[in-house]
Amino acid sequence: MASMLRLYNTLTREKAAFTPIDPTNVRMYACGPTVYDAAHIGNARPIIVFDLLFRLLRQLYGAPHVTYARNVTDVDDKINARAAERGISIRELTDGTLKAFHADIRELGVLMPEDVNVPGERPRFVEPRATDHIAEMHTIIAGLVTRGHAYVADGHVLFDVPSMPEYGALSKRPLDEMEAGARVEVAPYKRSPLDFVLWKPSKAGEPSWPSPCGIAEPGRPGWHIECSAMSWKHLGERFDIHAGGIDLIFPHHENEVAQSRCCFGTDVMADVWLHNGFLQVEGEKMSKSLGNFITIRDVLKDWPGEVARLAMLKTHYRQPIDWTLRGLEEAARMLDRWYGVVGDVAAAEAIPEGVREPLLDDLNTAAALAELHRLDEPAALKAGANLLGLLTQTKSARDQGTIRAAGVDVARVEALIADRRAARTAKDWAASDRIRDELLAMGVALKDGKDGTTWSVAT
Repeated sequence: MASMLRLYNTLTREKAAFTPIDPTNVRMYACGPTVYDAAHIGNARPIIVFDLLFRLLRQLYGAPHVTYARNVTDVDDKINARAAERGISIRELTDGTLKAFHADIRELGVLMPEDVNVPGERPRFVEPRATDHIAEMHTIIAGLVTRGHAYVADGHVLFDVPSMPEYGALSKRPLDEMEAGARVEVAPYKRSPLDFVLWKPSKAGEPSWPSPCGIAEPGRPGWHIECSAMSWKHLGERFDIHAGGIDLIFPHHENEVAQSRCCFGTDVMADVWLHNGFLQVEGEKMSKSLGNFITIRDVLKDWPGEVARLAMLKTHYRQPIDWTLRGLEEAARMLDRWYGVVGDVAAAEAIPEGVREPLLDDLNTAAALAELHRLDEPAALKAGANLLGLLTQTKSARDQGTIRAAGVDVARVEALIADRRAARTAKDWAASDRIRDELLAMGVALKDGKDGTTWSVAT
């Protein structure tokens, strides 16, 4: 390769060359959705960004040599509350929400396990659910108690934060600051206000499982333990990359590190920690109270998923992103231009270096997109765009999809174009103009050229 991949590591606060533990099995974990409600557009950012990284790693190291785990949280206080509110079971809620989430992100061009995995071979892409990993959680919890890093109190198992001197290394938060925040509401069974729950009793109507560590009453896991369990199960005690939103650095990722390191006795959990920046809408923080809360599905009602993906990738993943109508309109124009260049050609085998190199520099998507603007060779443009998960259709297929989405009566359009052609042959310009106006009112734009008249859905 012309140069090495460099990534900004939250753990070290530096950008450095990425060196995998095992180049034949590069392992990445990303925190996925908590499936209690429709995902908002902010949730789409890490899914898209780390999908791009997965694609890049596969291009660098070979598809069979990259393993990606993107988890699903399907046990959570919000899930319990929403299921009770709707009068349905927890499983019914989480299954339905996950199905809708999958439909949304597939439209965003995000790779799915079925796109990657080869029947009969070891899965390269797994999407583990928390509730399928209770046994692994039990093992880690028991290990922490045995090693003196956790204790049982009042039906709970809690992590003993003072037992880990390096606690706070990821978030770089001073201990006194964390203690001050934790003292707001300290449970009486905690030894230290910083201690956090690994396992807790289940309330009436909540899901429950047999408890670990000799606790008689059934219970359920705390939030943080699930990711330690799932990453260990699918990637091992130590792996290459852990990714997620910047809001997860503390306490979630900090607590994951504590659990995994103290259970397995390792110096690190993941070598590189990646975090994407926040998203705001038209310059304001997204919130339901401001009326600017936008779900992925809301966006997809008005815009093709590829437009939304491009709009997301225009901003570097570590920077805050302002989600705007102007940004979506600009992305749509960019895609229209590129599809006009590539038409129906197949992508070149080689990725243009001008596109690949910026992505190797901590996923500099803005520079990669700028290079795509400079490319005018169709096969090269398509190859470069494909690496970013863009231009994955032919122009003809895209046009047909646009036509279907717009509900255009194709037979009626073709008949009117034939009538207009006859009018132009007869030099009946008034009739020709009238038919053009009628088609435009139907949402159809005409283009007359030396090879005849073509049409498309008007934008």
